[in-house]
Amino acid sequence: MSLRRSALAALALSLGCAHRAAAPPPADVAAYFPLAVGNEWTYADESPALRPNAPGVQRTVRIVARTADGYFRDTERGELRADGGCVHDRLRRLLCGPVAQGTRWSSVVSASSTERFEIASVGEEVLTPAGRFGGCVRVRAHNRANAATDYVIETTYAPGVGPVKLETFAVVDGVVQAQVRAVLRAYRISGR
Repeated sequence: MSLRRSALAALALSLGCAHRAAAPPPADVAAYFPLAVGNEWTYADESPALRPNAPGVQRTVRIVARTADGYFRDTERGELRADGGCVHDRLRRLLCGPVAQGTRWSSVVSASSTERFEIASVGEEVLTPAGRFGGCVRVRAHNRANAATDYVIETTYAPGVGPVKLETFAVVDGVVQAQVRAVLRAYRISGR
């Protein structure tokens, strides 16, 4: 699976912001990823690898079922649940509290791979084709591939909406290479 496809799939599991003073963030991490059957998000691929002026690929992710053990399954075969102070899939904790800059956690995804997460920013404002979202939380995940290469995923969550932006980077010998950029184009949340 290509890095681009993997990153877009990660967005299905999960998701330039300007910092602005805002109200305190919601304490419950579930507020940043509303999980309910029928909720859906459409993302536009704005990755740098796309040809200039080429129409970006769009992907819609919809929650289609709730499993017997409480996970919400989506159209990309992702499964998410919010409990124990975290929003998580079956392998990793994607967003954990307390919702404060610097909060850290890790997830062991295989015998040779540990992802390290950190809340990089709280209270950001993000502008996407779906609108302007305030009070956002940006989570940065690192996964070291080898001594010279680190993969970074930044997912920005808006309260009451979910992931509004996802960016991935490869850092090879200290040089940052942008890989994938996806932004929220449209969404439908139960009750809205």
